[in-house]
Amino acid sequence: MENTKILIADDDSLVREMLSDVLQSKGYITETAQNGADALEKYCSDPGIGLIISDMNMPEMSGMELVKELRNTKLDVPVIILTGSSEISTAIEVIRSGANDYLLKDENIGDTILLSIKNILEKKKMKELNLQLMADLALKNNELEKLNKQLEIHNRFIRETFGKYLSDEIVRSLIETPGGLKLGGEIQKVTIMMTDLRGFTSIAERLPAEDIVGILNIYLEAMTDIILKHYGTIDEFIGDAILVIFGAPICHDDDAVRAVACAVEMQTAMKEVNRRNREAGYPEIKMGIGINTGKVVVGNIGSKKRVKYGVVGSNINLASRIESYTIGGQILISESTMKDCGDMLRIDNTMEVIPKGVINPITIYEVGGIKGSYNLFLPKKEEIKMNELKEPLTIIFKVLEGKYAGDSSYKGAIIRMSDDLADIHADVTLDRLSNLRISLFDGKGMEITSDIYSKVIEKSPVSSSLFRIGFTSMPLEAKTFLKDYEQRPDFRQDIQDKTG
Repeated sequence: MENTKILIADDDSLVREMLSDVLQSKGYITETAQNGADALEKYCSDPGIGLIISDMNMPEMSGMELVKELRNTKLDVPVIILTGSSEISTAIEVIRSGANDYLLKDENIGDTILLSIKNILEKKKMKELNLQLMADLALKNNELEKLNKQLEIHNRFIRETFGKYLSDEIVRSLIETPGGLKLGGEIQKVTIMMTDLRGFTSIAERLPAEDIVGILNIYLEAMTDIILKHYGTIDEFIGDAILVIFGAPICHDDDAVRAVACAVEMQTAMKEVNRRNREAGYPEIKMGIGINTGKVVVGNIGSKKRVKYGVVGSNINLASRIESYTIGGQILISESTMKDCGDMLRIDNTMEVIPKGVINPITIYEVGGIKGSYNLFLPKKEEIKMNELKEPLTIIFKVLEGKYAGDSSYKGAIIRMSDDLADIHADVTLDRLSNLRISLFDGKGMEITSDIYSKVIEKSPVSSSLFRIGFTSMPLEAKTFLKDYEQRPDFRQDIQDKTG
């Protein structure tokens, strides 16, 4: 506060000199004016003046008029009015004019004016500090608002991007967890779902690219909504296959239950998917689902430039193997998944298999529905009419190894059939659940198609050369031929059979 420049306005030169001496002795810088008009001119030309002391009664412009002029022009310099009147009304008038203080001209004026100046300047400093703090706070609030907007844009990008693959709960966890996207993994128990469209490779070979994409978009749109509804994490779309994780990054006690419920709802939704396919002029499709529960390594895999949230481990491969045993419309689960679901499931069938890479046989279970609050069920298998052909249809088939046909071809004949099943006679022994690619011929030996896909679902207990297949994919020309063939007058329908 010392070194503050103070302007003294008084028409009495002795008062001006006395006040200047007092203030200068305390380190203040002083300047003088003979009246209010002179003081106003000097203040306006010198912005360094920090306080004005003015006599109340002066010629040309009084102290009161000086204060009013300063305030009318929004000049906020502190002003002390000196007066010889001790009337309360005078004091009220001075304060109302906008002055900061008023003092009596008496023998103690030197001391009282120093105390008043000190108080006024301290208040002025505090006011300036408060204004600065408010300005700084406003600036910080503005910066914080900008950061919040940037954060919201960032979070919205994460939600809109990852929300296509993950549930809202998982996306929220990634946003709120520090380092949630860092590289690294951990061993965790999860339930893995693998889905695949039966015979889609054959369908894709016969259709233009835009139709293939159209079919996949209808299918994946419906399946994604259901997966996210059950809090599954879509790890990857692998062509027409979907790899889904239940239990990562957030683990729940009911991961296996939700996975099975999700699978049942997905199979149920295929009816609507195929309705939309028919409306768009696309062929119908069938889906198989395999589910397994076990420990995997789960986490962010990749590099600093590209990161993928995924899982690694033999239990992923087992889920894929289990799915490979399905025909269209089936859900097959491992024993570990069944145990985690308890008695909530309707099991329609069991089978013992030895998946590739597994030493000992394992039991897998066909799910027909799930009880409890989900109450989701697939239609029960009904008695199926197998129509015996008076004239068997010739076929040539290959056994698929993975998605590829083996080198050896085998000749056989369809002797009985229904819409989705056929009984085949061939001079070769086939393992249950073998996948076949079939070429179909008419009665004159002309090839109808070479793109029928099927799976061996049952072997005859009385003959090693007789087995039942389930069609997984059939082109339109084969369906048309078989329908026309069924309508022939020599076609008999006298064999009824139940599927297990």
